[in-house]
Amino acid sequence: MRRLLLLLLGLLLLHQGRCFEFVIDGEWEEETAHVRDHRERHKRAILTSEEQEDFEAIRGDDITVRSYKVESRITSRFAHTTVRSSVVNSGSKAQSIGFNVQIPKRAFITNFTMNVNGITFVGSVKEKTVARNLYAQARARGKAAGIVRANSQDMETFKTEVHVPPGSNIEFELHYQEMMHRRLGFYEHSLYLQPGRLVPQFQVDVYVFEPKGISMVQTPNTLGAQFTELIKVTSTNDKAHIVFKPNLQQQRKCDNCTGSAIDGVFTVKYDVTRDSNAGELQVSDGHFVHFFAPSNLSPLPKNIVFVIDVSGSMWGVKMKQTVEAMQAILDDLTIDDHFSIVDFNHNVRCWSEELVPGSSIQIADAKKYIQSIKPNGGTNINEALMRAVQMLVRASNQGLIDPRSVSMIILVSDGDPTVGEIKLSTIQKNVKRVMREEFSLFSLGIGFDVDYDFLERIAMENRGMAQRIYANHDAAEQLRTFYSQVSSPLLRRITIQFPEESVSDVTQNHFDKYFSGSELVVAGKVLPSESNTLTSFTTASAARLDITLETDTDTTELDMELAKQQHSFTGFARQMWAYLTIKQLISERSLAATAAKKRKITQRIMSLAVEHQFVTPLTALLVESEDAKERLLADTQRDPKHGCCSGGGMGGGIAPNGLSPVRVVYQPPPWVQMTTPAPPSQAEKGPEEWTLPQKVTLVDNDPHFIVHLPGSNMDICFNIDSKPGHILNLVSDSGTGLVVNGQLISSKQAHKSKVSTYFGTVSVYYQPDGVSVTVGTDSIAMTDGMNNHSFTWGATAEITQDGVRISIVKDSHVTVTINNNIQVMVLLHRVWKKHPVSVDFLGIYIPNDNQYSPLVHGLIGQFSREPEVSVYDIHEGVDPLKKQATMEVKGNKLQVTRGWQKDYRRDKRRGSNVYCWFIHNSGKGFIDGHYTDYIVPNLNSFLQTL
Repeated sequence: MRRLLLLLLGLLLLHQGRCFEFVIDGEWEEETAHVRDHRERHKRAILTSEEQEDFEAIRGDDITVRSYKVESRITSRFAHTTVRSSVVNSGSKAQSIGFNVQIPKRAFITNFTMNVNGITFVGSVKEKTVARNLYAQARARGKAAGIVRANSQDMETFKTEVHVPPGSNIEFELHYQEMMHRRLGFYEHSLYLQPGRLVPQFQVDVYVFEPKGISMVQTPNTLGAQFTELIKVTSTNDKAHIVFKPNLQQQRKCDNCTGSAIDGVFTVKYDVTRDSNAGELQVSDGHFVHFFAPSNLSPLPKNIVFVIDVSGSMWGVKMKQTVEAMQAILDDLTIDDHFSIVDFNHNVRCWSEELVPGSSIQIADAKKYIQSIKPNGGTNINEALMRAVQMLVRASNQGLIDPRSVSMIILVSDGDPTVGEIKLSTIQKNVKRVMREEFSLFSLGIGFDVDYDFLERIAMENRGMAQRIYANHDAAEQLRTFYSQVSSPLLRRITIQFPEESVSDVTQNHFDKYFSGSELVVAGKVLPSESNTLTSFTTASAARLDITLETDTDTTELDMELAKQQHSFTGFARQMWAYLTIKQLISERSLAATAAKKRKITQRIMSLAVEHQFVTPLTALLVESEDAKERLLADTQRDPKHGCCSGGGMGGGIAPNGLSPVRVVYQPPPWVQMTTPAPPSQAEKGPEEWTLPQKVTLVDNDPHFIVHLPGSNMDICFNIDSKPGHILNLVSDSGTGLVVNGQLISSKQAHKSKVSTYFGTVSVYYQPDGVSVTVGTDSIAMTDGMNNHSFTWGATAEITQDGVRISIVKDSHVTVTINNNIQVMVLLHRVWKKHPVSVDFLGIYIPNDNQYSPLVHGLIGQFSREPEVSVYDIHEGVDPLKKQATMEVKGNKLQVTRGWQKDYRRDKRRGSNVYCWFIHNSGKGFIDGHYTDYIVPNLNSFLQTL
């Protein structure tokens, strides 16, 4: 239904002989498609001038505004905002007093209450037809008041007027809720403040609670320099309070002015602490929310066709701003990206018929082409999009683009089609028919003479999104900002799954792509279970990588924490689930292929909106007096010119093929069984036994080497007394192209006059694939020379690239497997951060059955060829617990001591004793050469021939 958002239909209230009127303006009736289309095009043409209307939060002459207060409670990215105002008609005549609130387009109003001279009106959300019927029963005179319309780039206006006698006291209170969307690395909460007059009690409070912690909070100077010092921010690890409370004098435009200087958007920006790439799983009030915003991954290469409208209506500032934006956008392309430009009016032209690499020469040529465009003629959108898709299809068929790259079309247009195919539904079908599943379409509508609803539909249906660009002085910046949001795709084909029978009613959990700086959000209901743990499994494809991530959470902890927080929004998880579900259903409804399907979706939206008290395009807010005789109706319609937020957001949250929210809950992937804790009776065995054999060669602690010789079933030990910073080669196999090196770190200070050394970094380099895995005590990094990816110890994960597989067990160990026949496990030892001596360090465990080539060497690698060892003359030593003996090995006679070292795989704290013959002097006589021969210059260095 295309028309302006409509809010609030009418009331006549008689009380003690006084008359209060609510004035109405708006239409109810359905329109024919022809009339609706004509009206819409007319409205789009006049809306720009309509936006210039002055806005005031409180309207009226000779009124006293006692207070104007705004409070937002943001908990886990979900905000509940309340706007309150108290007003007195201090004039001598009856008059209309207005209460206007600008709210974000993506928000849902949840309630509006009003008290007029002691009579309270309370709101409740009902299905639209029910609300209309109830309203009609109490309706008098047919007068009406209030309208919600698009007023700015991101806001809509709630607007009502009440006609009251002199001396009347009126209190207004509006509530709305919204989910914070992450853009370019932060969440932004905006409150529109324009009281229009001085207010004795003016106050804004924003409370933020993020259970995992707040990494940054900012209040950009958007209201003016004079208010900078008045915005106070108090923050702790997980909470922030932002307060803005100017007194009357501080509100004035100047010292003697009577007008208010408060006029603009009050903005709070923040981001949260993330301890892993696996995401953040939260459970509260029987619902879960999974936030997924990985970083430290290399971007995927892009293939972009820019489709630019150059019809006559683009002449002037629109074209100038588009050209300016394209200059910056083209500069952002890299040599790994491919692109072309299609420009269209009544004809369609291509700067290049084929996709070309983003080289400096090609970019310079494209810039010249853009600058030479002279807008004129009509608008042939259908043909332009067909040409763009054909270009991508041809490049894909010819194998010219990386199969792991992201292919997208970015359409920039300011008008409806006037040439060629002009029927919007046919264009939509044509685009859908030719678009491949791996392509995405993003639509940018410039100005108001464009059918934004159409642009949004074709984008949503083709795994993209739409955005309106406002044709003003900063349109170029709006275009560049949009491009920044999609210019760095990090992952493709993301699926977030949960164990069967643990959750239900899951929102969309398949996403076509994830862009850097954004966030994917999945919510659902948690089913009753004996376990207090909920686990999620995320699979995705990155640049040359396939990734599986696991994270879990206690299902009871957060509710206990929320109960302690004075300003938290305790119902956030339940409302966020409903919010996401409704937004996604609204998107699905707009794409419904049949009337029956549309009706079914409509019923689902209405049912959820009534249950969770959201004013949606299909519900209305009935505001009634205590005796239910007097009623006011708040009714919103979807505004197609500005669009309703799509369910997925900018995280690439558009289901492939525009599918409905996925409700299927999948089993955990098979590999997870390898690292899932065993039943309690076997828990002490730990997961390591499934990943490595009973006997291994290892190096752990200071650094203590234990070499297992399977032929003689003997363990030999030695220490290496090298210096911090030295890199020791453990395995060097030029035949298979494998290197394992470790870099030493030292304890914080000497203990008993000795400074201990440990491995702080371990590198596994596989030369054939050019893949290097560097394991540190803080993170695990993977690079192939072009792409760099980083993972933390904070989540269980599996990463696969070519012949290399990395398995991370949360806060425990990393196993690197090469071609399924060589394995290296790195164990993490964490110590108390404030320990005066010890530091975090790593242990290395390598199976004896690794399949090296005959060229293998290194401190550990050399023992893949087991030497002949004989031990004799075993006798008591100085320490009665440590026998001594003579060992013959490699032609050397060594004096050895019987002792034990630790294997920490089964018990990381205490370790398991491994009894071995200890060789003194850094393994001299047992290892080939001297230990200094194994010091290499960098972490990926092969060992020089000994």
